[in-house]
Order: sequence, then structure tokens, then C-alpha cells
Amino acid sequence: MDIDVKQTMRAFSDLGMKNIHDYFGHGFAASFFSAHEAGRISDEEFIAEIRKLLNEEVSQNELVDAWNALLLQFPAERINLLKELKSKYRLFLYSNTNAIHYTRFSEIYRKSYSGELEDLFEKAYFSHVLGHRKPEITGFELIITENGLDPKSTLFVDDALINVEGAIKAGLKGLYLPPGLFITDIRW
Repeated sequence: MDIDVKQTMRAFSDLGMKNIHDYFGHGFAASFFSAHEAGRISDEEFIAEIRKLLNEEVSQNELVDAWNALLLQFPAERINLLKELKSKYRLFLYSNTNAIHYTRFSEIYRKSYSGELEDLFEKAYFSHVLGHRKPEITGFELIITENGLDPKSTLFVDDALINVEGAIKAGLKGLYLPPGLFITDIRW
């Protein structure tokens, strides 16, 4: 999925939050943002924490819309590649996300494609359900064990270097996609 973290930062700034960069950005998240993605706090607790950072009263819908502003689209060429790769390899998804984002990006996917995003993978793991966030080694280890994967022959691909480093520490092979490089640019 294409995301633009700046959209969420701008939306929160427009709602009166002055220091969003101190709490959230691509490849890192601090305090309650991390706890929310790991399922350690509820959506309600997360919203309450955001409210504490605002100078003015805003509705829950405004907060949710601002939080979801970073979610853009699922490019067709990447979805088609995943379908092709699934016929050749065991594919798994491990995503740092939360229930609020999950609801929205699932809607975005269904509007563009038939079925569910999870249909593209043997199994999809979302941090807020798994209870671990990338780059925590424990999350990778749980996925490896649950699926009987051989870490030495399993490739983890991510656009955040810190997550690839976590996968490598868990024994997986890792491939970092720097800005401007996409899974469609790789010769599979």
C-alpha cells in the first residue's frame, strides 16, 4: 500500500497538534503510537492520548480521519505481482498497523479489488493482533515457528531499514527497499 506519513502529520497539525514529529514518523513510532500498533492499548486509549496533544477539542471522526490520512492506495502492479509470486512462493505479510488503520485500508482494498488483502498471502500478521511490532525479534520468531519456516531460506522485504535489521537478527534474509524502490523493481 502506498502511504504518505506527511499527510497524517499535516492533518494532525491542522487539528492543532504542534509536535507530531516528536511522536510519529515512517520507520519509528514512540510511546502510545507503538503501544497501539502492538495491541497493548485500545483504540479508545489511543484516541485519548492524541487528544492530550491537541490544543483544541476535535471530534473522534476528525481524529480518525487525520490518523488514516496516510493511507493512500494499493497499486495494481504490486497486487498483480503478489498474485504471481503466491503461485511460486509461500507469502506472508507482517505489517505494523493498528485496528483503526486496518479497518480503513481493508475498505480501500475492497473498493479496488475483489476479496480481502489477506487473500494475497498464506497468512497475514498484523502487529496489533500479534502483540509485537517490527523490528522486535519475538514477532519474527513467532511467525517463523508457527509456519515451520527455515529462516535461512526465507526472505523478508521491507521499506524501513530498522525492520530489515530486526528480521536479520531473527535469522531471516533481509531486503531493504529504500525510497523510490518497490517490489515491482526486483527481478523475482
